[in-house]
Amino acid sequence: MKIKILPITPLILLILSSCSNKKEEAQKPNIIYVLVDDMGYGDVSANNENSKIQTPNIDRLASEGIRFTDAHTSSSVCTPTRYGILTGRYNWRSKLKSGVLTGNSKALISSERTTVASLLKQKNYNTAFIGKWHLGWDWAQKNPEVSGGAGWDPKDFDNIDFSKPIQNGPKELGFTYSYGHSGSLDMAPYVYVENGMPTKIPDTISVNKGKYSWWREGPTSSDFIHDDVTPNFFRKSFGYIKEKSKEENPFFLYLALPSPHTPILPTEEWQGKSGLNPYGDFVMMVDNYMGQLEKVVKEAGIENNTIVIFTSDNGCSPATHMEELEEKGHYPSYIYRGHKADIFEGGHRVPFIVKWPQEIMKETLSEQTICTTDLMATVASIVGYSLADNEGEDSYNIAPLFKLDEPIREAIVHHSINGSFAIRKGDWKLIMCPGSGGWSFPKPNNKAVIDSLPKYQLYNLKSDPGEATNLYPKNTEKVEELKTLLINYITEGRSTPGLPQKNDGIDSEWKQIEFVN
Repeated sequence: MKIKILPITPLILLILSSCSNKKEEAQKPNIIYVLVDDMGYGDVSANNENSKIQTPNIDRLASEGIRFTDAHTSSSVCTPTRYGILTGRYNWRSKLKSGVLTGNSKALISSERTTVASLLKQKNYNTAFIGKWHLGWDWAQKNPEVSGGAGWDPKDFDNIDFSKPIQNGPKELGFTYSYGHSGSLDMAPYVYVENGMPTKIPDTISVNKGKYSWWREGPTSSDFIHDDVTPNFFRKSFGYIKEKSKEENPFFLYLALPSPHTPILPTEEWQGKSGLNPYGDFVMMVDNYMGQLEKVVKEAGIENNTIVIFTSDNGCSPATHMEELEEKGHYPSYIYRGHKADIFEGGHRVPFIVKWPQEIMKETLSEQTICTTDLMATVASIVGYSLADNEGEDSYNIAPLFKLDEPIREAIVHHSINGSFAIRKGDWKLIMCPGSGGWSFPKPNNKAVIDSLPKYQLYNLKSDPGEATNLYPKNTEKVEELKTLLINYITEGRSTPGLPQKNDGIDSEWKQIEFVN
């Protein structure tokens, strides 16, 4: 019997190509990136053998994947870290050289810049942001000629037209679905925005002056219930996972929680559970919701090829009344010095866990130094995207660490709330300021103390993880080596191999880099 071979027509080629593409998309992993707010390294009991807060669900996530012990945020405060996560670029290269944005701030990330979301969208991912944005977006204005205030005063929101869509928000940066609020949960306006449109027009002014539960005065929508914001974001996320798990294309979910940051609002069932204070209760509540999230992923049948990343945007905040926690034997920063806002380790060393059953063995531990900016290069590698020279300038691919515990980066740059710098290479850390650069002693505004200290700090973190002994005067060679490398990273506009890039300029003097000259 003769077999007749039909010619391959353009239609057949199109069908074959379509099948091949669908198979390729099916093999790409779903990615869930959970960013908690102000949770310290030592608040996760898997990281802290003496923790008084038990986090069994986060601990289980760690036991089922890889736990990093030397992971850092690019900044010790909220906005800058979020910038670095989504762009793969150090935050201080943007126009924000210090501090954070408010709920009224303009968009920080240009729509022309590649983000993790826009990269994955190009690779046919469904992309979603749910939670706390805190990267600025452009509210519609009643009178475009009137310039609103910075966002710290209730009157700063009077000119916002909440009946119209925002501009330059998550949608313009690659998110096909978005639902969240503009600033921190203690920053007005208290309005949900879904796919660029406020869900309701504010009809009241709210404020809370509680010791733990406080939030600033500002316009509030009737569907915005502070106590329910964290549960609401989890519910939205569960629904999104269930819906998208049924579709052919993979999804990327960026779940940016506003908790356990202030206002500290554990729901009634969690109040008093930790035996510490409301912050401990709030951490336990978040942990419980992480367990629920894992259950949703399993029940959706996508666990094996779903990457779940859990981390924090900076260290624990003193607004938790850390002294109360420490009196009862709980140290949110574990053995490390400082806390949120600081250039010390407690400001930026954070929990970092990745679970991906298909690729990562259980009970994996990595002591390699990584940064939250590394998400972009990592997902680019996973989905087969080649970064251009002006994309992810400070992002390293950490995927090799899922298999082999060997260094991937030359060095890492740290940054505090007042814009102070530090650089870490191997065991050595050089801090380019005399104090904390943040909120712990010695504070930058404590002139009498600051003037009495050496201008730089040098620590060997292997022998001195608590940063207690400043070796700056004794090891000038190491100081010059690290200082030269830091200057190179700053002036080249990147810390990864590639063509030099430009940092974003500002109208005023960039005082924090005086050491460059």
